[in-house]
Amino acid sequence: MNAVVALCHFCELHGPRIIFSTQAYHNDPAPSLKDGESPMGPFRRRTATIGSTSSGGSERSVGGASGGQRTDLCEACRSIQPGHSGFISHDHDVGISYTSTQSPTQPQIFTMVKQACIRSLSCEVCPGREGPIFFGDEYHGYTLSYTFFVKDSQSRGFQRWYSIIVVMMDRMFLLNSWPFLTSNIHFIIQRIQAQALSIYEKEQAIKSQRAERINRQLHAPQNFYLRRGGTQALRSLLDLTGNKQLFRYLHMMFSWILMAGGSRLTERILEGPPNEEAFLDFASEEGEMCFLVCLTFPLLETEEGFIKVTKKELDSGKAPTEDENIEAEVNYDDGGPTFRSLSHFRNVIGSLNFHDLAYHIVTGNQVIVRSQYKSTLKSVFDVLKTLLPANIGTTIVFSNKYEESFKCNFLGLSLDTNIPDFVSSSELYMALDIIPKEQRPTDHTKVLVESQDPFHGYGIAIRSSATVPDKVPTFQSRVEQMLDNTSLDETVTSTFLLAIKQEWMNKVKMLFKFTRAGYHTEEETNKLLKILQAEKQDEPLLKYWKMGLSSQYKSHLLTESMGLAST
Repeated sequence: MNAVVALCHFCELHGPRIIFSTQAYHNDPAPSLKDGESPMGPFRRRTATIGSTSSGGSERSVGGASGGQRTDLCEACRSIQPGHSGFISHDHDVGISYTSTQSPTQPQIFTMVKQACIRSLSCEVCPGREGPIFFGDEYHGYTLSYTFFVKDSQSRGFQRWYSIIVVMMDRMFLLNSWPFLTSNIHFIIQRIQAQALSIYEKEQAIKSQRAERINRQLHAPQNFYLRRGGTQALRSLLDLTGNKQLFRYLHMMFSWILMAGGSRLTERILEGPPNEEAFLDFASEEGEMCFLVCLTFPLLETEEGFIKVTKKELDSGKAPTEDENIEAEVNYDDGGPTFRSLSHFRNVIGSLNFHDLAYHIVTGNQVIVRSQYKSTLKSVFDVLKTLLPANIGTTIVFSNKYEESFKCNFLGLSLDTNIPDFVSSSELYMALDIIPKEQRPTDHTKVLVESQDPFHGYGIAIRSSATVPDKVPTFQSRVEQMLDNTSLDETVTSTFLLAIKQEWMNKVKMLFKFTRAGYHTEEETNKLLKILQAEKQDEPLLKYWKMGLSSQYKSHLLTESMGLAST
């Protein structure tokens, strides 16, 4: 994200001021460029672009003078103490440095950010004077400004006015990043305000500042509103929050916003309208963009006069908490045999057993697999989930007890775990036992595979009270026909599965829009199924797969339907 993130303040003495700004630079500037020039415009003195995240980054505080640091600043306008000009974090994987200084050091960028700072704390405010607002033009850059107040018992009105601004030249990129930026900036502001409120309440409890102000106003000179009364010095944000490491924290957060903001929006080749998988991928990427980092701040001087700020690595030996994902606690590498593919799995358990098992999977019944090895369980579920589209079906790879079907569609248990009687007698469940050769499976259960197969000598036992109908869903029949063709390699098989799943998901989406468009008779529904080339036996699959549509995609489909209806 080619942008500048800055913290601004309305000083009672100096007016709007930039007090902290963060930019990104490539470590190796282009040698053909003159100082202050850039191939991508004034925002890139050293091609200030953002790459991917790095687990091996480091942070340090720069020593020495800075072009953006002034010596005539009051404490309220100062973020970097004399002798140091800011902080630097390095993303070693992509060779990008994130630099935080008092203000941008390049004159062109400083002018843009300074103008945005003045506008954000004067004329460009939202109702209530707190919240986000967008302004700018193609010549002076575009700005997302989030203004907020911070409690101060010694300030006029008992509060100080700040803003966090994001300035860039790309208008569309900034607007598309609005939800991401506003949510993360709001998180930073909440933390600052909470710390300042705590200090404010403590000071108010010690002595009433309001009474002192009223007393001073009785003897205020004519130019009282032009300067601060008394001998009290303006306090910095560090004093207001009581957090001496606040600007190190802001450097980390601003750097992460630049890094994550650049990686969350990427250019992709559109090969058609958005599908379900695209929405799921986007939701997954959004969920992964959480900023969880533990910091320490040892002040270690380097040869260049820098102060190094390091990240503390999480203790790998720390026991996971109960709230963590149960799968993170399981070690799947226990030496058990594994299934390589869906074809291999079908060859091991047999085509008849696979036929019954596939029916339960594609119609949404619970499949319980018991095995001596966790690695075997994981490989079973990995290959079976290829029969379903993304976001359909939940999995518990291993559990010490039976879990209800509403919690998972795929459940892994050990061989000695009992299955309740109501499950064994129900038609909505199917159990598959993988018997190791140490337990000497009977001839009836022993699998028929070649001697070099890892499951040679193992046994397979399947239990279910359900009777699979003579006509199974068309999707299942076509998959089994494809698996019968042993001349197809795994690449062709995978491509076929992706294509046929997309074909039937399109039918599911059409049926979903049809049912949401209003009441329809059974005859009308049957006509639609005939148009979709779906038979009666396909209805259980269509109903189950319809549950897998994400809320975002359902909203997209309904919006599209209403748009077509209005035209």
